Amino acid sequence: MTTCSVSKGCFVFKPNSKRTKISSAADYFSKGNNDSEDRGLRFDTCQLLWKQIKCETEQLQEDLNKKLFDNLIRFLRQSHSDFKEKKTEWACRMKSSEIPTAAVVLGVNVTDHDLTFKRLSEVLQDDVTPFVVSLRSKECPGIKHLLQKMMIQLMDCHVDVDSYEEEEEVSSKISPNRIRCSVASLTAWYRNTTKKIDTETSCKKRTFSSRHWESPPVIVIFKDMESFTTKVLQDFINISSHCIHEFPLVLVFGIATSPMIIHKLLPHSVSSLLCIELFQSLSCKEHLTKVIDKLLLTSQFPFKLSEKVLQVLINLFLYHDFSVQNFIKGFQLSLLEHFYSHPLSVLCCELEEAKKRVNFLSHSQCENIRRLPSFRRFVESQVSNKQTVLLTDDECLKEAAQGLLQDLHTYHENYFPVLQCLHAVTSSLPKYPLGKQIRELYCACLEKRVWETEEYESAIQLVRMLAKDELVAILEKCIAILASFPAKHLGNPSEKMEEFLGRLRNPEAETNDDQEKSISSLKELQKKTDLYHLQKTLLEMKESRRLKKLTQFEMLRFEVADFIDGLVKNYLAPAEMQTLHEVMYFSAANTLREHLNAAPRVALHTALNNPYFYMKHESLKSDAGSISNTAPDICIAYKLHLECGRLINLVDWLEAFSTVVTAAENPNSLVKDHIEDVIHARFIRAVSELELLGFIKPTKQKTDHVARLTWGSC
Repeated sequence: MTTCSVSKGCFVFKPNSKRTKISSAADYFSKGNNDSEDRGLRFDTCQLLWKQIKCETEQLQEDLNKKLFDNLIRFLRQSHSDFKEKKTEWACRMKSSEIPTAAVVLGVNVTDHDLTFKRLSEVLQDDVTPFVVSLRSKECPGIKHLLQKMMIQLMDCHVDVDSYEEEEEVSSKISPNRIRCSVASLTAWYRNTTKKIDTETSCKKRTFSSRHWESPPVIVIFKDMESFTTKVLQDFINISSHCIHEFPLVLVFGIATSPMIIHKLLPHSVSSLLCIELFQSLSCKEHLTKVIDKLLLTSQFPFKLSEKVLQVLINLFLYHDFSVQNFIKGFQLSLLEHFYSHPLSVLCCELEEAKKRVNFLSHSQCENIRRLPSFRRFVESQVSNKQTVLLTDDECLKEAAQGLLQDLHTYHENYFPVLQCLHAVTSSLPKYPLGKQIRELYCACLEKRVWETEEYESAIQLVRMLAKDELVAILEKCIAILASFPAKHLGNPSEKMEEFLGRLRNPEAETNDDQEKSISSLKELQKKTDLYHLQKTLLEMKESRRLKKLTQFEMLRFEVADFIDGLVKNYLAPAEMQTLHEVMYFSAANTLREHLNAAPRVALHTALNNPYFYMKHESLKSDAGSISNTAPDICIAYKLHLECGRLINLVDWLEAFSTVVTAAENPNSLVKDHIEDVIHARFIRAVSELELLGFIKPTKQKTDHVARLTWGSC
């Protein structure tokens, strides 16, 4: 675009709307995927499924936090009622200056604490008080910063007013820019605020919401109490204790380790000013069990994880951060990767919708079904004529696929109630042969036929030796589990278990002949006798025990064990044995591990040694061992430092760097000195970056040398 003008001016050129192409989220979703058929439908299905999963996890979080929040509100209500009673006796000095303090132990999963405190602040602001302050240690290095943060947050919580003039008047009164940040200023602000509320209430004007309490307390939440400076906490508590009789202050300590940290951080003279009550949240392991039960151990969501993928997520949870939110994010990443990489994930939806989508599959999608290993095994199990039809006729294939999807859905409906029953049976056995947590049992069942393992055999042997009351308790648990699952195709196992339970509770009269014989044998042993008769008596007792008939309870116990064993063998086959399991199960564990389990050293070495791997620029391609002058300066310096020993001479390093960089430069340049200065500056910057990354460090052994901190080529 050019313009011809005699005078100077400013010209605006609008972009061509035809050239502008706005990419949708579905386009990014299918970018780089060769098989882009049904990408829009796959993206919509993925979004809808994640929305349902997210709602389920949020509701689960609400239910788990409800008890904790209710106990906190009850504690706040009690401390607030004490303040109101003392407020009526204003002339009398308060006998105690203790500050009500709630010590909330949330566990070591620190990354989940923000979500919990965010929800707690919302609940308190909705039902208790608008004056809620949340503080972090990095924001409060000193007492002045702490008070300033309090005043800023409390300003936003001020009472609503009707007109703009009133808002301007109120903000001018309480602005931290015009008020000295101190507890005295905070007290005066609270007194004026509550007085204004009382005045507006008497004049029947707009005031606080009816959900808020009268004279609402000021709640200060220390999210990471362990990280706060001891002096800051001591000063704040000492100052606040002198003003506690003037406004209701309540402290909430977020604790990750142990409540004893309060007494370690604060001396007795300060901790005695706090009226502490302890609150314990659900442990992160129990929380994870609830999440797995809601997301994986149900037929509500069609998407599932294979054994290796689930093991990767569980290992990251147990050995890294104990964060349930990170586990859910890993589950979300698995969901996205499955729908992104697998073209047949379009069938990973509700059963009826999946059957409808099968009818509209194209020929290429039918070929994708024929390439699945599980479908190949299914075809090989058919007769020859049927094999030919399945491999050549798309309509016959679609009809068979609908039936296989129905079988897969039925498999999931039967799988999870039987899995829960098996866990109820084995979790009470000594030494937990199949694991204490249900996730361990689930991984074992996904990996292989669990009934072929030695652990399962030992578990069944222990079931055959259970006492009567233990067997009754197990059957009651199993009946309750089966009642909670609508397993239409499972048959009537609950009726059979109820029959066993009735026979255990009302046994028929048994003869006591065996007991009488054993008692008489013991009496014979107690008599004085010689060695020959003693040996003869013991042999007779051993033979009688071998030939002794089982009692009715022992026979019933064997029947129960055999019945449970039959359920396991019929319904707990591994998912890999099911046809079309690839549609619903995500099994790319290596891909997930690369995304979640970071290896920073390997990534840094790859980026610096082979920048083409990340930048994808043709000029950066080079043979192994060679150094390209077009690479970034830090890459050139890094490759050169790999050729050195423990100590690197900076002069030699600079000469080598200059040689590589000026390989393509014109040697007859008139500004050679200027080029050398620029190269020197580039070298200094590259060395500084390597020092920042931790590859080298200055050394006092030689002034013109640096020490190498890495060993080998990476």
